[in-house]
Amino acid sequence: MQTEETATTQVIVGAAIIDQGRVLACQRAEPPEMAGRWEFPGGKVEPGETEVAALRRECQEELGVRVEIGARVGTDVPLGRGSAVLKVYAARLADAAVPQALEHTQLRWLAGPELYTVDWLPADAPIVTALRPLLA
Repeated sequence: MQTEETATTQVIVGAAIIDQGRVLACQRAEPPEMAGRWEFPGGKVEPGETEVAALRRECQEELGVRVEIGARVGTDVPLGRGSAVLKVYAARLADAAVPQALEHTQLRWLAGPELYTVDWLPADAPIVTALRPLLA
């Protein structure tokens, strides 16, 4: 049985795009309080949209690439005092397209030892830890 609180929880999806033992990190351009910090690409799941469909759409909009979605990485990360939840999935590029920073300041491919060389957003930090074994 859903409570009113769980019925209104916004799901945010993120993609840990992995290629050749590295993961793609994206530097936020906005809003000002998040600008300059790093995240995984993704966004809100719209009504009637599956998490996988939302992630494919978001990667196309933010990076100009098609992705294939794999297994979940880490656990759900509560956001906004429980009003939203972040769910991150492993992903890989679907073709030879090169991700472009269409909505971010810059992009970086990070290998395992480089994961902590950028200032991750607090919501993405637990995912970074869970991701490390996938980059070996």
